[in-house]
Amino acid sequence: MNLLFAILFYAATLVLVGGVAYRVYDYARTPAPLSIPTTPAPTTGSGVALRLFREVVFFESLFKSNLWIWALGWLFHVGLALVLLRHLRYFTEPVNFVIAFIQPFGMYAGFAMAAGLAGLWARRFLVERIRYISTPSDHLMLALLLGIAATGLLMKFVMHTDIVAVKMFFLGLMSFEVNPLPAHPGLYLHLLMVALLMIIFPVSKLLHAPGVFFSPTRNQVDNPRETRRLAPWAAALERKA
Repeated sequence: MNLLFAILFYAATLVLVGGVAYRVYDYARTPAPLSIPTTPAPTTGSGVALRLFREVVFFESLFKSNLWIWALGWLFHVGLALVLLRHLRYFTEPVNFVIAFIQPFGMYAGFAMAAGLAGLWARRFLVERIRYISTPSDHLMLALLLGIAATGLLMKFVMHTDIVAVKMFFLGLMSFEVNPLPAHPGLYLHLLMVALLMIIFPVSKLLHAPGVFFSPTRNQVDNPRETRRLAPWAAALERKA
């Protein structure tokens, strides 16, 4: 099992890093020939940067459109961010002061993450128009994320495992050394779901995380009078004329 999980996480890391890098490259080279910022939009580059900051950190557009969905989404994302930061202790030795400081907050952030996911999943059943457009992949993705949160909380508060051995396993992987994992069914299930999430992330809707930075409705300056934008076919016609 130790070798199996080592190979699995090496493969999942390669797929995650390579897949996300390729998709970001694909986003970056996709032309955006039209000026289509969602108004009211900033008229300067610094204003665009501030707008993207508010969108990424505070989910500004979602806040304006639906308050309770914003609350559930923000609860999930903040909980996830704290949980991920807390898990950095498994990959560093000695543990950074900041990571050590957030350990208590990250521990209970798992409940916030699970609550936000449960609410977002319930929305796909209870809101008719959302239920109509929901696909099996939407439900499976939410189930996978909720399963990861639930198994993590169970290992922390119910089915305890040897976290020192878990840390030694992942520290070993970083130096290409396979150390033993605790023989714990809950841990095995948790790690399998995490690896699966890493593998499917680059081809799933979860890729909206880096994708928001390439959205022309958010990253464009509202300057159509100052700067004329031409689609490639229109520019070619002008050159011929």
